[in-house]
Amino acid sequence: MKRTPSIPTRLFENLPGARRLFYVAVGVGFVSGALFALQAVLLSFAVDGVFLQSRTLSETLPLLGVMVALLMVRTAAIWAGDILAQRSAGRVKTSLRQQLLSQLVILGPARMSADSERSGELVSTVAQGVEVLDDYIALFLPARYLAALVPTFVFLLVLILDPLTTLVLLFAGPMLLMMLAYIGGRARAITDRRFLELSWMSAFFLDVLQGIATLKMFGRSREQAANIEDISQHYGKTTMEVLATAFQTSLVMEWAATAATALVALEVSYRLMAGLLPFSQALAVLLLTPEFFLPLRQMALRYHAGTAGKAAAERIFTILDSNVSQATDQSRSEPATHVAAAPIPLPAGFDIRFDRVSYTYPSSEGEERRPALRDFSLTIGAGQTIALVGPSGAGKTTISSLLLRFIELQSGAITVGGVPLGDIDAAAWRRQVAWVPQMPHLFYGSVLENIRMARPDASMEEVNAAARAAHAHEFISALPQGYDTPLGERGARLSGGQAQRVAIARAFLKDAPVLLLDEATAHLDARSEALVQESLTSLMSGRTVLIIAHRLKLATTVDQIVVMHEGRAVEQGDHETLLRRNGLYGQLVASYQG
Repeated sequence: MKRTPSIPTRLFENLPGARRLFYVAVGVGFVSGALFALQAVLLSFAVDGVFLQSRTLSETLPLLGVMVALLMVRTAAIWAGDILAQRSAGRVKTSLRQQLLSQLVILGPARMSADSERSGELVSTVAQGVEVLDDYIALFLPARYLAALVPTFVFLLVLILDPLTTLVLLFAGPMLLMMLAYIGGRARAITDRRFLELSWMSAFFLDVLQGIATLKMFGRSREQAANIEDISQHYGKTTMEVLATAFQTSLVMEWAATAATALVALEVSYRLMAGLLPFSQALAVLLLTPEFFLPLRQMALRYHAGTAGKAAAERIFTILDSNVSQATDQSRSEPATHVAAAPIPLPAGFDIRFDRVSYTYPSSEGEERRPALRDFSLTIGAGQTIALVGPSGAGKTTISSLLLRFIELQSGAITVGGVPLGDIDAAAWRRQVAWVPQMPHLFYGSVLENIRMARPDASMEEVNAAARAAHAHEFISALPQGYDTPLGERGARLSGGQAQRVAIARAFLKDAPVLLLDEATAHLDARSEALVQESLTSLMSGRTVLIIAHRLKLATTVDQIVVMHEGRAVEQGDHETLLRRNGLYGQLVASYQG
């Protein structure tokens, strides 16, 4: 059975620079603790020399000079250890954020929408969850290593000075660790619950903010405000439980360490008064004993950061490993007929063929698995325009997701220019496809930045030309700052039709040989729809085009119409031919026309 790597191992995986910084920080921390222990020994000899052996200041100065030098080195070591640990944590957090973003991109929109995760939970994990690792890496992990290294060094010093005292340390040290493990188990359970509650609360808040208009419309805003208050109070109680447990851990460790130190003081004092132990050794042992327990007490103080960081790391790695579960879901279905060994160059032609393609989405617990596509076959010749029509749930969106590589093929074959689509590099393939979705997403930024997303290096003249072709230049020019006008989140300053025309301008700017339109005129008024349809006719010229048509007006001008029902192509032909058949297409047209 393969052993699962530990959390620290996975955090520093493929980050040798961050790992080196961390180990150097731990090494510097050990040097700091060792220097303090040596200072304690030197101080005991200095006190013994001055008060019992009547040494002069000049005779003691060399020893005091060494102690001052050790103090300066120790101060520098403490500073360097903190800096190195923070830099190591910073590199790990940067890497994890990049990995999480890449993983979410790989999973794609289809996978994310099918998953049980909500956007707020993912944002909480990517932002707050990664940030929690700062204390875990910079504080807790060094404290955990130093809790083993420094006490071992102090134990060896005590063993040299007074072997009898080591018996007390051998008994007290493991007892403290057992108490820490016992209390820490409860602390971890509470911390895990708190992190999950925080993620859920973030998701709930985001849902409320995004649906504030709907809540006000139905008069439910006060009710949701009360729910938020209840959730916040519950989260506050859990937070107080975490803090109370952390306080209990620190209190128990402080009490136990103090009791052990008092026990050492008693037995050392007894032997000192009996003349069985020299004063210098007795004082050194008394000064070293608190240093033996100090790293354990510091680890107890930072145990909360350790449990919170571990909970966050486990949640992060769950997302990073989610491709494994995706592969498991897909393996339950019929296996794909072709698995790509390595990406190959783009084909010369862009004719697209679907050959007996079937696809079933992973089901949630308790839900029946229903195929989205069943033995679907379709050929789109290079330069041809095909429209997919059919009732909701017929499988049209699944076809576009497969073509865009948002989801991967399960069975059957999809070829482009005779080359299996899975063999083509996904990023290279998407550069050849211009996509206008039904609900385009506009990012926070200027209009110019949103259009240039298709081609960041495009000139202003090319952007203007694309906007004019999409009939967007007029309203963009009328904005307060023209193309430099900042848009709110999801293009809040624009109407639905204006946002759609910005998305169409992206497609014009991209100038790709394959065009995928998912009801590109859905949010336009009659005049704008006529203008955009004229623009789309020009845009589709000479390209391989697949149109997903919910409104049938655009479908009447295409080369072929494919009617889908329950994941299959049930009819195919041009508009007039399908009307004469009086089949499903005729019913759709009659329903569309009222």
